[in-house]
Amino acid sequence: MLKRILSSIIALPLLFFFVIKGGNFLLIAAFIINIIALFEFYASFKGNNIKPINIISYFVTTLLYLMLFFYFRYEVYMFLILTLISTSLGVVVFSNKYKLSDVAITILGFFYITFSISHIVMIDKIDNGFFIWYIFILAWVSDTSAYFVGSLLGRRKLIPNVSPNKTVEGAIGGVIGAIVVSYLYSFIFNKEFLLFSIFLGLLGSVFSQIGDLIASKIKRINGVKDFGNIMPGHGGVLDRFDSIIFTGPLVYYVVLLYQYMAK
Repeated sequence: MLKRILSSIIALPLLFFFVIKGGNFLLIAAFIINIIALFEFYASFKGNNIKPINIISYFVTTLLYLMLFFYFRYEVYMFLILTLISTSLGVVVFSNKYKLSDVAITILGFFYITFSISHIVMIDKIDNGFFIWYIFILAWVSDTSAYFVGSLLGRRKLIPNVSPNKTVEGAIGGVIGAIVVSYLYSFIFNKEFLLFSIFLGLLGSVFSQIGDLIASKIKRINGVKDFGNIMPGHGGVLDRFDSIIFTGPLVYYVVLLYQYMAK
């Protein structure tokens, strides 16, 4: 418990600093987190005799963040994804070292980690400092509400073969908590977003809990307790960001929809 508290004391101020600063500070922080999370994801599959082609994913991820640094365009984003897929498949064709399953996990890692985390930077580029906090608020409030409601009222297991401690009541509590806090956050800082905040709170909690469950399933498949140990008491970077994995893209596209409808 002490290690967990000490890790939080160090990590949370750093997170707040980079999000508040935004810009290149946030981009660099997101890139570092992205690379570490990719490494943890690929490393977790070693016990299953799967050898992801890490270097290709790292290379394309680096190109993506360079693009975000200089000039973002969807066409270039799609080109990078095509480069990842075609290069990975090309390696299988010209080398006997890798199998199609290795390519599948390589590509999955890019979409699961890089595609998701990069949206934090993409939100920062279209945001005035209001929307980006939704990524973290929705995930943390949903997780905390689900934990307390599940502890107090939990009776029915949600998906016991994936995450034995999660309950249906806890999941519902997470959704309600996220909706309430999302609405209050919008009420305080941006009343024009009130209706969307309810919609975002609902989906944000659902996406956050799905992200958590998927991470748990991956760890069970690979027979690992945590993705890493870089954060004592918490596990790896991916263990801390698993519930944020899907809220980043969700918030980004909801914001785009909101901005389009507000015109």
